[in-house]
Amino acid sequence: MADREKIIRYFRAGGDEQLAAKLLDLAEAAHKSRKFRVSEFLDPHAYNVAEIIAANFDSIRLEADGGFQNAERVKVAFVAEDFYGKPDFGMAYFLASWDKRYYDLSHRDILGAFMGTGCKREALGDIVFVPEGAQLVVEKTLVNYLTSNLTQIGAAPVTLTPLKQEELLQKEEKVKLINATVADLRLDAVAAAGYGVSRSRMADEIKSLNVKVNWKEAKKAAQPVVEGDIISFRGRGRVEVTEIKGTTKKGRISVTLKRFI
Repeated sequence: MADREKIIRYFRAGGDEQLAAKLLDLAEAAHKSRKFRVSEFLDPHAYNVAEIIAANFDSIRLEADGGFQNAERVKVAFVAEDFYGKPDFGMAYFLASWDKRYYDLSHRDILGAFMGTGCKREALGDIVFVPEGAQLVVEKTLVNYLTSNLTQIGAAPVTLTPLKQEELLQKEEKVKLINATVADLRLDAVAAAGYGVSRSRMADEIKSLNVKVNWKEAKKAAQPVVEGDIISFRGRGRVEVTEIKGTTKKGRISVTLKRFI
């Protein structure tokens, strides 16, 4: 059995104590029942926490599923090694459709409407736009509730049609490469270059907790970024720090950023 207190201490410094405790409960329950326990939908950072926790159990393996082949948000199953069945991840799939001649809906619109029904963020997986509307992966227990309550997004009347998992399309992301120079590798400077806003505005957004680095809330505009970091700005998508090239003749730092549109 894993040392619970040691694991909790490890995650406490990074502010992930509550998340780790919740995932530990699932791992311990899977170990005791010799079956499996499934989490809510996790972002990539929370998934990394789950991986570390599973690695502390000799008799537990970790499986993940987010519906879509390349899902960003997934559910994890802590599975006892001697359980030979297939874990039930408890997911359901919908096509949300609306009249695109009159309404242009965004990811933020759909997420806001979902949470506006009283459902929590962790009950929703990825949202992928398709020609007919958007495909959603949700907690299976919410199927009847959402069918009755998610009937409008913004001003747009919406129809939810159940899908099978094999009908989900692979998510295609549009990417824009940005070559920029920044005064330093502080978060506010790099994020401002990636999103095309002023540094002072980005500093304000960071202070308002609207910016995350590697799916964790950024607390300081001055925190440094490194190659491979993923910056996300609420409602504006993600930026990856692809390459830090070095210093220019004018003393600025040349970077390549990948903006996911």
